[in-house]
Amino acid sequence: MIKKWMLKAIVQKTISVLPYSQRLNYFFQKHVTRGVFLSDAYLEDRLGHARSHIKAWERHAGGAPLCQTLELGAGWYPVVPVALFLYGAERIRTVDITLLTNARHLQTTITKMLECAGQGKLGHYVPFKPERLEQLQQLAARCGAMSFEAIAEALHIEYMVQDARRLPLETGSIDLVHSNNTFEHIYPEILSGILQEFARVVRPGGLQSHFIDLSDHFAHFDRSISIYNFLRFSPAAWRWIDNSVQPLNRLRIPDYRKLYQTAEIPISEEQLRPGDIEMLRQVPVHTFFQKNTDAENAVSHGYFFSKMP
Repeated sequence: MIKKWMLKAIVQKTISVLPYSQRLNYFFQKHVTRGVFLSDAYLEDRLGHARSHIKAWERHAGGAPLCQTLELGAGWYPVVPVALFLYGAERIRTVDITLLTNARHLQTTITKMLECAGQGKLGHYVPFKPERLEQLQQLAARCGAMSFEAIAEALHIEYMVQDARRLPLETGSIDLVHSNNTFEHIYPEILSGILQEFARVVRPGGLQSHFIDLSDHFAHFDRSISIYNFLRFSPAAWRWIDNSVQPLNRLRIPDYRKLYQTAEIPISEEQLRPGDIEMLRQVPVHTFFQKNTDAENAVSHGYFFSKMP
């Protein structure tokens, strides 16, 4: 019997070669996998990332105010950018090759953030400024009649739709660059250029904070396979399975460390989830990955924090 992950792979591969592939993928995610709704679980997951970025900033930035931020991978709901707005950031940029969000998604994000605040949970994630929360409440009352651009401007958010390897930003102009579950979707030859560009735009003493999911994302959808299932395939076989709408580079922790070294970005701190070596050993790992130790291949998620020299 064909497995669920295989069916999803076939559908996404087909979508990837069709016109308007991102719109078709959105329709598929919305009506089949139901992965584009801002659930409470997803909201709190994103807020957890916002908390990690903010705490890392406070650990490494020496008390400097956070003014200019840049996010890689805008996604459908700007939970982290809105959290940074509440924290007090002045100019919040987010860059992606495709604009996935819209006015309705911004409105949903605002509503869910205010619900979280009303439940007394928001302060657990974000040390927000009361005046910014008040501004968000005022915006919620009128954003239904506002354009996407007007809502984003009120949140101090600027959407940049372009290649992150060539940013129209001055050298040393950004305090914090951050991303969540984005690096794993970028092929290494492109990610290398993005990291080099980030090294240019982050100011001395500024911070990069990136969360990477190194697991097989098909396992999020199909519980019959493990998070290491994709390590069984050769690079040639994976090219037939992988797709351009939601690609997975399958890089392991040593690969990311090498990319950072090439871009001359220090790794000031790592927070890694070690994964499950026994689960890994149940998968016939392809020889391509056997250059790494089991412990290196088993790492499932991780943060890289980099204070820029």
